[in-house]
Amino acid sequence: MSRHPNIIIINPDEMRWNTMGHTGNPAASTPHLDWFAQNEAVSFDHTYCQNPVCVPSRCSFFTGLYPHVNGHRTMHYLMHDGKDTLFAELRRNGYKVWMNSRNDFIAANVPGEMATQFDELQAGGFSNISNPPRPHVSQEFPYSHYIGIYEGESPDMADTRAACERILKQKDESDPLCMFIGWQNPHVPYLTDREHYERINPDLIEERVHFSDTKGKSLMIQKLREFSALDGMSEERWKEIQRIYLAQCSLVDDMFAMIVDALKKADIYDNTAIFFLSDHGDFAGDYDLPEKAQNSFEDVLTRVPLLIKPPKSEKCDPGICTSLCELVDFYAILMDYANVAPEHDQFGRSLRACIEDRNAAHRQCVFCEGGRRACEKQADEYHKYGDQGPSKTSDYWAKMNAEADDDAHEKGTMIFDGRYKYVMRMSGNDEFYDLESDPKEKINRIDEEQYEAVILKLKLEMLRWYQETCDTVPRFYDSRFLTPESIKPRQ
Repeated sequence: MSRHPNIIIINPDEMRWNTMGHTGNPAASTPHLDWFAQNEAVSFDHTYCQNPVCVPSRCSFFTGLYPHVNGHRTMHYLMHDGKDTLFAELRRNGYKVWMNSRNDFIAANVPGEMATQFDELQAGGFSNISNPPRPHVSQEFPYSHYIGIYEGESPDMADTRAACERILKQKDESDPLCMFIGWQNPHVPYLTDREHYERINPDLIEERVHFSDTKGKSLMIQKLREFSALDGMSEERWKEIQRIYLAQCSLVDDMFAMIVDALKKADIYDNTAIFFLSDHGDFAGDYDLPEKAQNSFEDVLTRVPLLIKPPKSEKCDPGICTSLCELVDFYAILMDYANVAPEHDQFGRSLRACIEDRNAAHRQCVFCEGGRRACEKQADEYHKYGDQGPSKTSDYWAKMNAEADDDAHEKGTMIFDGRYKYVMRMSGNDEFYDLESDPKEKINRIDEEQYEAVILKLKLEMLRWYQETCDTVPRFYDSRFLTPESIKPRQ
């Protein structure tokens, strides 16, 4: 048996934790992931991402660093300049690293940067989808991201077949493989094929959270609703969005099964560690919104699936683990099973104890952060739209307008201890939820006197966390003194 097992990282985009049968969704159609969680893997039911949009989240969980450490808080600041990631570190320790073109992580525009991370890059899959017309501004509710049923095949399926073909070529255990398989699904726009659509029983779809039932939600949510202008959209259309979103997750389940089957056919399943995780969630109709927001921290955006199957040689207690954990812990446990020591300081904690015993405790609190300072707007191309503002023909016009508002898009940080969730914002428009009595996070109780002591405790814990994680010390030490060696011409 190789000292370094093969590693498969499967990363759907925008998949909430409660989109699978084994996590309690009666309308879900995810039999393969459900069987996997029951028999082969540990499913971490209380995993939280460190940023609720894709690029900052990936920059965090592929390094074990929180977004604030290096300022990776927006969509257009990716990893580059030789920053260490788990891929670069695995390569230096003998792994061959493969990925498909669904990146949202490494700055592909920087010459040579991809080559520091990956040995093999699969070009993007091509789609033969025949879509219904995309929404545009002359149609009603153009910013709902709703499209409907397509005929043909998702490009994710082409990428999945390419990954399977690469797996079937993997024979030599002395040359271990690391694969990063990133999927578009279940991302907006809300569209799916008919087969997966028909798998979702609309009568079993749980009632969404209506904004009219909430109190004290963030300015970002209010602005998103203002610009999206979806108040008049029918409940039937909202249920269609929920149904299509679950159908996209069902497609993810099928593609996951294809990867597992390929590993078994190649006879490398036993010596492979499999990691299935999403980068963040999706409103999918909750709070009368589609998609996501960069500084909103409801569980539907921040709580994500994380399933881990270790190599067969490692102990595993399959099933659901309810201990709190973070996506930075993915970095730590992957490097643990790979038998590779991190080459940079990081803040993840290995989940090995929980994988060996699902009742083991892990973290007392989890954190998530997002948004920006007002002065950062012009430094970030993502928020530059010129004098005329963003184009109204863009599907993201509503989101772009909301994010251009300095007050709505202000920096925020979330702490959650398993019951209480506190969100601190720079303006002081904080949020506090008791998820035991209010699991859907409808009522912001920040001003209720009975919670003052709890809120203070969470504030102090957040301060301690920031102090602990605010920076890392470089591992290269510099000499301050003149030595004969320092004045020699460089060879």
